[in-house]
Amino acid sequence: MAVVLNNDGYKVNRKKIQRFMKLLGLEAIYQKPNLSRLIKAHKKYPYLLRDMDINKVNQVWATDITYVKCNQGKLYLTAVMDWHSRYILSWKLSNTMDTDFCLDSLNEALEINKPLIFKTDQGSQYTSDDFTSRLIEQNIQISMDGKGCYIDNILIERFWRSIKYEDLFIKDYVNVQELRNGIRAYINFYNFERPHESLGYKTPAEIYYDQNKLQLNKNELAYI
Repeated sequence: MAVVLNNDGYKVNRKKIQRFMKLLGLEAIYQKPNLSRLIKAHKKYPYLLRDMDINKVNQVWATDITYVKCNQGKLYLTAVMDWHSRYILSWKLSNTMDTDFCLDSLNEALEINKPLIFKTDQGSQYTSDDFTSRLIEQNIQISMDGKGCYIDNILIERFWRSIKYEDLFIKDYVNVQELRNGIRAYINFYNFERPHESLGYKTPAEIYYDQNKLQLNKNELAYI
């Protein structure tokens, strides 16, 4: 930005631009730091998906946390995704990065179905006894990414990029309720209307419902 302004005849340096941007609340759109926090005392589980052919729904689910913001401050968004169909089974918004909202999202997803394998990173929310014991009692295998291996969770990372670049970064949500409504509307759009090239230009809902032999009804979205 400093280079562009200097080329236009405004004699400013990088520090001045940074100061002005901070005063105006402006920032570049870029990937924020990893939110996962490791706790060494928590048990870590091996990565189970290497060379696995994931070709059906409810074979693997994945979850993650990302940072979002509105005018009232920063919040955290978590979601559970079916790996094969890219279908978002559940999501929760929280102002703290505790285990509870991640567990709430997991429990909501389990009301729909359950996977053979559940994949997470090694964040403290997912390695906690409360979270892992819920999976174990459902006889769900646990797969955890290696430290810093964001590529192992690439599909849900792509979803975070989609919701941010197509909605959150371009809309000025005033408060938490408005943000929550916006996220709900986007996830409904993503699940039921947004076709994916990798899915043969079908929507995640079409793939998920078809393989579960469920009737697709776009009006029945209460669980989202």
